[in-house]
Amino acid sequence: MLRWFGCPRLCLLRAPQPPAGPRVPNRAAAGRTPVTSLPLSYIVFDGPAPQPPLVFLHGLLGSKGNFRAIARALVQRSGRKPDLVERLVSVDISPTESVAVTDFLAYISAMRRVSIPNGIPRSTARRLAEDQLRPAIQVSAVRQFLLTNLVEAEGRYMWRVNLEAISHHIANIMGFPVFHTPYPGPTLFLAGSDSPYVSSEDYPEIERLFPEAEIQYIPGAGHWVHADKSQEFITAICNFLLLP
Repeated sequence: MLRWFGCPRLCLLRAPQPPAGPRVPNRAAAGRTPVTSLPLSYIVFDGPAPQPPLVFLHGLLGSKGNFRAIARALVQRSGRKPDLVERLVSVDISPTESVAVTDFLAYISAMRRVSIPNGIPRSTARRLAEDQLRPAIQVSAVRQFLLTNLVEAEGRYMWRVNLEAISHHIANIMGFPVFHTPYPGPTLFLAGSDSPYVSSEDYPEIERLFPEAEIQYIPGAGHWVHADKSQEFITAICNFLLLP
């Protein structure tokens, strides 16, 4: 999901990493699991005007690097636009439960089965990991996306995301909380025409929670719209923000 505060300063956020400090308890309530205060990892691209930032929030199994090229392009095209109001862009996701349409559980299972020997070159490790993912994940672009999570530490290769936690809580991750107060600002739901994540069945809930929403599909794009059709993605965003 993307939150637009104006241009041209842009901040890329990635999923928080486990904290080194103490746990911070939630409001006292019976049966509540304490929550943890987590730092955010991010990249900032500064543009020519000191306006409020445009913020990208990446999705599950992604990282702040996913939008690096898109961020640079938008910073270059955004100019000085102090008259822009706050607006929201949701990229290929609806305010509804998506467990039934997602393949992420299969991705997680395939990643958990990967086994790589220690002390081998990164290129070899990446090739071995891809070979082990291939039987379950036939689409090369998806495998390449998942492999961005493969990291090396002291000669050992591992996934930088907590696969066990994700697999145990996938229903919660792919769910959506109940909200009764709508968001009144301009909103764009930008989806891929080849993706099942935004369907006509979702329109009533989108209209209820985002009364000023418009829905746009980019032909030939799947779930990762920005990667499949990057120029069309940038153009759609700029048109929504009334940028040249």
